Amino acid sequence: MKALRSFAVRAALPEPLQVLETLALNLRWSWDTRTIDLFRWVDGEAWEQAGHDPMRMLGLVSKERYEELLEDGPFMSFLASVAEDLDRYLEEPRWYQARESNGSITAIAYFSPEFGVSEAIPIYSGGLGVLAGDHLKAASDLGVPLVAVGLLYREGYFRQHLNADGWQQERYPALDPHAMPLTLLRDPNGEPLQIDVDLGINCAAQIWLAQVGRVPLLLLDCDVEANAPEERAVTNRLYGGGSEHRLRQEIVLGIGGVRALDAAGYTADVFHSNEGHAGFMGLERIRRLMAQDGLSFPEAVEAVRAGTVFTTHTPVPAGIDVYEPELMERYFKNFAAECGLTFEELVAVGQAEEDPEAGFNMAVMGFRLASRSNGVSKLHGHVSRAIFAPLWAAVPQDEVPIGSITNGVHLPTWLGTEMAEVLDRRFPPEWAESGSGRWDRVQQIPDAELWRARERARERLVYFVRARMREQLLAHGVSESEASWADDVFDPGLLTIGFARRFAPYKRGTLLLTDIERLKRLLLSGDRPIQVVLAGKAHPLDDPGKELIRQLVHFAADPEVRGRFAFIEDYDIEVARVLTAGADVWLNTPRRPMEASGTSGMKAALNGVINVSILDGWWDESYDGQNGWTIGTVDTFTDFAHQDQVEASALYDLLERDVVPRFYDRPEGPVPRRWIERMKSSIETLGPFVTADRMVRDYVTELYEPAAAQGRSLAANGFKPTRELAAWKERVRSAWSEVKVLGVEGAIAPAEMGESRTVSATIRTGELSPEDILVQLAHGAVGANGELTNPSLGEMKVGHCADGTCTYEGTFDATKPGLYGFAVRVLPAHSALENAMALGLVAWA
Repeated sequence: MKALRSFAVRAALPEPLQVLETLALNLRWSWDTRTIDLFRWVDGEAWEQAGHDPMRMLGLVSKERYEELLEDGPFMSFLASVAEDLDRYLEEPRWYQARESNGSITAIAYFSPEFGVSEAIPIYSGGLGVLAGDHLKAASDLGVPLVAVGLLYREGYFRQHLNADGWQQERYPALDPHAMPLTLLRDPNGEPLQIDVDLGINCAAQIWLAQVGRVPLLLLDCDVEANAPEERAVTNRLYGGGSEHRLRQEIVLGIGGVRALDAAGYTADVFHSNEGHAGFMGLERIRRLMAQDGLSFPEAVEAVRAGTVFTTHTPVPAGIDVYEPELMERYFKNFAAECGLTFEELVAVGQAEEDPEAGFNMAVMGFRLASRSNGVSKLHGHVSRAIFAPLWAAVPQDEVPIGSITNGVHLPTWLGTEMAEVLDRRFPPEWAESGSGRWDRVQQIPDAELWRARERARERLVYFVRARMREQLLAHGVSESEASWADDVFDPGLLTIGFARRFAPYKRGTLLLTDIERLKRLLLSGDRPIQVVLAGKAHPLDDPGKELIRQLVHFAADPEVRGRFAFIEDYDIEVARVLTAGADVWLNTPRRPMEASGTSGMKAALNGVINVSILDGWWDESYDGQNGWTIGTVDTFTDFAHQDQVEASALYDLLERDVVPRFYDRPEGPVPRRWIERMKSSIETLGPFVTADRMVRDYVTELYEPAAAQGRSLAANGFKPTRELAAWKERVRSAWSEVKVLGVEGAIAPAEMGESRTVSATIRTGELSPEDILVQLAHGAVGANGELTNPSLGEMKVGHCADGTCTYEGTFDATKPGLYGFAVRVLPAHSALENAMALGLVAWA
């Protein structure tokens, strides 16, 4: 029977214990061990039964237990201490408040389709969501004024179950937000706070608040009574449904998200789109500026671009959402009319080519409506510049205005208890949240102490694997007696390899299975055996990814190896924490350069787990020869089957000749000195780099603060600078075809190294003035193909001008021996341009 009306019921806590609900509603508990210890103290059995969700747990605790706690003096003292610590954390100045530029940003609105903050709010699928969750946590620790926007999926992402053949099955359990650490926002009349979005018919969304430390996370939920069934289902599943369903979700996220910020009382001067899914936020802000401030469409675009940051995470064009024009017209024809535009004018924002039949590309819109954009590792920045170079056709690929900020992971969330105890004894108080770790002190840790911490973490992993294997067997209908073999799988003393991530073909989760006999020799060695634990999900529609899982499960079921090779079902944050803390080696095998960044290996590195990885993503810029191992080379392959054979062989060689012998090489006793030497090098060099506080600091200094400054500058005096910039861009674009380098003169006789040379150029400026352009002199070593290699750039000075033609002159020093050359180019120039290449206009000699 369906309820006619429904309402929320919270746990009835005695007044002195009501602070427990306050603590449960702030997700800082998810990374604060003292708060977790407090909840375990309340009722350890209920904590486990609730799946480590304190809000659910509070409803499971008996009245008698609460009465006992009231009389428990040590508990009440600990409760007061934990509550006081949360207040301190929320109120004291942090890194951002201590900066000279403190106050320069009102708020940063961070949009993402998924957030992996805790398994208690399962609205994440994998890397993108966990990265977003770590971004919020680090921003909170640093005191960065960030507010986040996402969607509350009533069925979240799927729970994974494998059938008897090892084929992935998906379950979508319904989530009850009233029983989760969420608060439904309400208007002054006490009614749920709602916003409306046009999806052909009106769609209302209510707003839930997840408090992530100091950062509010607003989650839009379309499952409200006012909506028709189809609209109620918009926020049903993360990445569920087809293309149209995805488009409807992205409209709610982007357009609805901007409206939700306003409704909840937040004013942001920087908007950050984490991937293209939230890109429609730019269109909504454009519409508002046109309606409220009287800006034209080009002017509103400039105002929106100034304060917008766009991060791309995809390394392949196929990973980008692209919508057919007919579908876009169905949902945006009225929106375009509201802006006073034709549909064709509006949709051109997301079309890579001037083709009315071209699909609407969310990444193209992301780049067009952001003044600053970035990939998520140095290598991914290079890949992104190659993929999206056509958007700046005249610009050299290495100067395409897409930068990079390498991902990071939230240290307090991912640092296991074993390693935390060791580091806490040597680092400053509260170092993990403040980012004040002295990583060089790792070298001072006695080898035996560090090794014991690693042994304890591995023991915890082994017990976890045994428990999960037993659960999986029982869930598959195996009897208690038949499942008893799982109680003895894995050995706490063996070299343990971990692999956990989304199962997609390019990640090559079965590379270890390339040579089964060779793998078995490694697993079953009499004196130096290894054991392997894997976990991960495939997208529900990715049958090739599911097939990879099936192959691994079949191999793991072989009685000969099942004690040394395990696949853990239903990968989530909890599983990731145990695996990345307890393994000895973290394996990563993508096809280079298809891993944008990857973060699981970062989590492992913090715990003293050593990376064995293809040189891809973040590892490409972090590997130094001593802090882990690299598989194969950076060679590119066109034959993927051959590549798999070559790199699988390289992996086996690496394990057999270096990794395994180093782990078991213990001539001086039980401690493997050479292994710990590499482990210490890994922790010392990677520790300060892989943390999310480093990542968020980079975003603040390199992207957020410049974007905020540019946005404020263009909004001054009623957007007068915005109007001027838009008019200038239109004038430059229309006149650029006349800009030419008519001639270049400079001596080409042999020179002594360091000798100065003068170059003059004649530039046709046409209708533009010298103030509208920048003439650059490029010089440097010349490569085999005649290209300048890493040229230096200098500005040439204008001389005489007449009849639309000007002379320019510049000098340079020949600083390198060998073949040396120079070239001249012309770019648009304006004080409000964030990058000289932003317009994609270049005139070459």
